[in-house]
Amino acid sequence: MDLQIDGNAALVTASSSGLGKASAKALAREGVDVVINGRDEERLAAAKEEVEAVATGEVVAQPADLTDAAEVTALVEATVDEFGTVDHLVTSAGGPPSGSFLDTDDEDWQHAYDLLVMSVVRLARESYPHLREGDGGTIVNITSRSVKEAIDSLVLSNAVRMGVIGLEKTLSKEFAPEVRANAVLPGPHETSRIRDLVEAAVERGEYDSYEEGLDDWAGNPLERIGDPMELGNTVAFLSSPKSGYVNGTALPIDGGSTGANL
Repeated sequence: MDLQIDGNAALVTASSSGLGKASAKALAREGVDVVINGRDEERLAAAKEEVEAVATGEVVAQPADLTDAAEVTALVEATVDEFGTVDHLVTSAGGPPSGSFLDTDDEDWQHAYDLLVMSVVRLARESYPHLREGDGGTIVNITSRSVKEAIDSLVLSNAVRMGVIGLEKTLSKEFAPEVRANAVLPGPHETSRIRDLVEAAVERGEYDSYEEGLDDWAGNPLERIGDPMELGNTVAFLSSPKSGYVNGTALPIDGGSTGANL
């Protein structure tokens, strides 16, 4: 399917690894010029090479700390300097630490809010003037299935990510019709973080093999863990005119594991 976004420009945050990188790859493969982002410059450089391997457009690596307002502004400005505009904004961020409510202090809450919510607020605010100028600007927020169904020992993700969904729904109304806003809610995918966790569990003797450990993460009707590119492809679709009537939705990508009806 031709997604009709060849030659567009996208900013994908937290894309030096994981689901952000998969989203950048999916967009780059469709001919989109992409700015990828991360804090670790060495890992970001490696990700740039990986994305360039499938790209038909340009790929630019721009380091930035998403909890720093000035760096977020500079990140959007760098994208505009490189490509002249921002047609598609994909927001992602590393997950907050696990823990129960009583083990979480004020500093943890503030950092999670800055990382997960204020980064999206600032990115959307800075990108909006450029998104609205094009022919079909889009925002896709990568969050978590925890906004649909609370996950044990993830109080920060369960509570704070809900703010992103409220923001996404609001933007889908306030920014329309020039800009569409949607969210994707991933369950477990075979990212480097999951691989590290499984390999560590194998070393501790919890599993006999990597495959056994990976199967334990599945827990869904499809009986397998997700491929990051399956999420990336969905992000690219939501960024394209092929999904032109999809606006204000929060789409679980979890193999059907979430128990919620809606």
